[in-house]
Formats: sequence, C-alpha cells, structure tokens
Amino acid sequence: MASWLPETLFEIVGQGPAPSKDYYQLLVTRSQDWGLNLGLQNCKCSITGLHPQAFLKILVFRQGLAELPWLVSSLLSCCLSLWSSWNWVIFRWWKISLRSEYRSSKPGEIKETHEDFLENSHLQVQIALIFGARILDYVFNLCEGKFDFLERLSDGLLLSIISYLDLEDVARLSQTCRRFAKLCTSDMLWEQIVRSSCDTITSEMRALAQDIGWRQMFFTNKFQLQRQLRKRKQIQDSRREKKLL
Repeated sequence: MASWLPETLFEIVGQGPAPSKDYYQLLVTRSQDWGLNLGLQNCKCSITGLHPQAFLKILVFRQGLAELPWLVSSLLSCCLSLWSSWNWVIFRWWKISLRSEYRSSKPGEIKETHEDFLENSHLQVQIALIFGARILDYVFNLCEGKFDFLERLSDGLLLSIISYLDLEDVARLSQTCRRFAKLCTSDMLWEQIVRSSCDTITSEMRALAQDIGWRQMFFTNKFQLQRQLRKRKQIQDSRREKKLL
C-alpha cells in the first residue's frame, strides 16, 4: 500500500504571523519501501559507496566468519540509514523586509529525517506557530507512518465509489470535510446517480440538467419535472418563432 504514495506526501506554504512578512514552505517527502524490503539491487552503501553484497564480502574476508553476525547487523544498519535518508521533513523560509540589513539575506532551510523531526521540539513549535497545531499533528502522523490513503485517491475514483452509497450515507459523507462536501454535491456524482436510477435520459432531460443541475433534477418529483420540461420546450419554441419573424 505504501508504494502508492507519491514522493511528496505533503506540502504547504504560507506567511508568518503578523507583523512578519516572511514566507515559509513545509515539505514532507518519502521514498519507496525498497530499503525495508531489502530490495538492494540498485542501492549502495552511503558510507563506502559500495554495493551491499560487495561490502559484506570485503568485511567477511577481513574479519572472518566469526564476526558475521556483527557484519550483517552493520550492513543492515547502513542500508536502513540509507533508506531513512530519503524520508525528509523540509522547512524553508524567505526573509521579506524593506530594511537594508535584510536585503542580502539568503533563504534558510532545515532538513530533518522523519525520526529526527519527531524529537525536534524547536522545529515543531515553529511549524505550529506558522501553520497551526492541526498541520503539526498531520505532519506528526505522516512521520509516524499513519497515512490516510482514502484522501489520496483521485476525484474520479472517489466519485465512482461514492456513487454506490445510499443517499443517507452520501449526506453523512458530505459533512466530514470540505473535499467530500464538494464531491458529494458535484454534478458529476449526481449525473451518475440519475443515470443509474433512470431507464433513459432524453436530450431534453440533459438540457434541463445543465440549467438546474443534476442534483436538483434528482430531487424534483416526476410531476414537477414534466412541468419544467414542458416550460422549457415552450420557451425554446417561442424563441424559434421570434427568429423566424
């Protein structure tokens, strides 16, 4: 499941609290799990620059088989450190000021592994002050490996899933967050729902749905829908007559 994750797990930018005008960026990145799965074919030791198998052979030749447990432990530690070095919390800032002493200020950056970030209380306080406690909690969860895979699905795939829910469940889902509220009221979703509940969709119904929306059309009873279709047809006929005149 983790292989579905993008390299950039999270990114947010923003301005510091007033009166500061400084600009900040927070990135959380993650590599694939090839290090933990011991997919070592293409990796090299970060210390020696050697392929792990070659590194192990040299150590066995020099130290002897008696030291093999220690050698394996060292090798795994090296490989795991290489893996973890791909998992970063990156905090950047740009000084924005009209004061002359800050004109030559260069952008700053703090780069911590996920494990080190969890122990860096100073960086945590900075992130909470700039982006809020909710963002800090979210970054904490990412660094601890707690991912919300559902929110990382594309809108199209989520709409296909939501279209199979009962209407009561769609209403409840729309109250969970802004993204689901937008999806649950979108015309793309309600068009799928209308099509699944109607045997045929006429061109007049499609044209009416463009005017009032597929959701409104679904909740309109049959009598009102027929009346609106007749009214729309009358308006179109009158426009044609005026053009002929």
